[in-house]
Amino acid sequence: MTTNIAVKVEHVSKFFKLPTESTHSLRTSLVNRFKGIKGYKEYHVLKDINFEVEKGDFFGIVGRNGSGKSTLLKIISQIYVPEKGQVTIDGKLVSFIELGVGFNPELTGRENIYMNGAMLGFTTEEVDAMYDDIVDFAELRDFMNQKLKNYSSGMQVRLAFSVAIKAQGDILILDEVLAVGDEAFQRKCNDYFLERKASGKTTILVTHDMGAVKKYCNKAILIEDGLIKVNGEPDDVANQYSFDNAVVKEVVEEDQTEEALEKKLQVDNLQVKLLSPAQLTPKEKISFEISYDVLEDIETHIVFSLTDIDRQIWIYNDNAWDIPSQGRGHKRYRYSCDLPNLNDIKLKLQVTILGKSKEMLAFANASNAPIILMTRDDLALDDLSALDSASGIIQRNGTWEMLSE
Repeated sequence: MTTNIAVKVEHVSKFFKLPTESTHSLRTSLVNRFKGIKGYKEYHVLKDINFEVEKGDFFGIVGRNGSGKSTLLKIISQIYVPEKGQVTIDGKLVSFIELGVGFNPELTGRENIYMNGAMLGFTTEEVDAMYDDIVDFAELRDFMNQKLKNYSSGMQVRLAFSVAIKAQGDILILDEVLAVGDEAFQRKCNDYFLERKASGKTTILVTHDMGAVKKYCNKAILIEDGLIKVNGEPDDVANQYSFDNAVVKEVVEEDQTEEALEKKLQVDNLQVKLLSPAQLTPKEKISFEISYDVLEDIETHIVFSLTDIDRQIWIYNDNAWDIPSQGRGHKRYRYSCDLPNLNDIKLKLQVTILGKSKEMLAFANASNAPIILMTRDDLALDDLSALDSASGIIQRNGTWEMLSE
């Protein structure tokens, strides 16, 4: 392996055997085997994974629950063996996949540090050299001779986390541990990660916090269904993850009442098509096209809103009544607007067709409610907190264009 590569993952695949039936006798097992009945199915968690982590990288791995992230870390940590492929490690690896694993509640804090250090492969002399740094970082010096079972849950977390990050390894692996401890301890952890990043030490981080990916990582991958979907810049990976997660989250059941079905007979085939990119910056215009069929000789109006998905707040709406549509036929309109003052935000475009008396005639369901991910590119990450993306509803700064009537 090239001397500059700390971790090299080559064509790694992993599956688990999930039983499909319960067999309680040897006779049944033998009969099933002769019949070709396996009694299990193979669940493929990872499928031909390839990437490299260079020395000094702060490397992020992101993906939804069940995508294969933790399995990949366990293979890199040599806990699991892959069915195919190989992982090559250059340097001493410290893996911290789950908080508190290997800690014994009947032992003191001091004894747990030495026991956990031994499990990580350090000698007593090496733990001696790290001991003061671990205790000082955890801020638990007065409690080191107390049994771990007498610690609060927060104290246990701080001790376990401190052992992991203060262990003097060449490569540190962390899985979902950025939200440990109280606010003061999290600030200390933040300072540590910035210091580690500046020092050029190799770190692999699995997290669902896209802010952490953008802040700490210089490279990242997005795993989906056991495959690498995106490999490259942290901003690109984080934005794709946020967009994918927003789309999955916004599954809305349609109203199937008799009243709603009756109204759909007046207006049908409502379609909402996003014309601008699904991922853009506040400098770019949002544009989309709305079309629908009017089945009766009635007046219709379009209303829509852009909603902050995470906070369920209207960010922008247009209840324009100055473009009514009259009579039967196919209606098609195009709309564009700009929202230059927004912060990073996930928006859902919701469209409704109203009648003359403001009664609802049709609405866009989940498949017709586009998701828009807006990310700023003109401010440093630390400055974004100064902006408020939900300071109020912005109304009607856009432009309508009638394409057919």
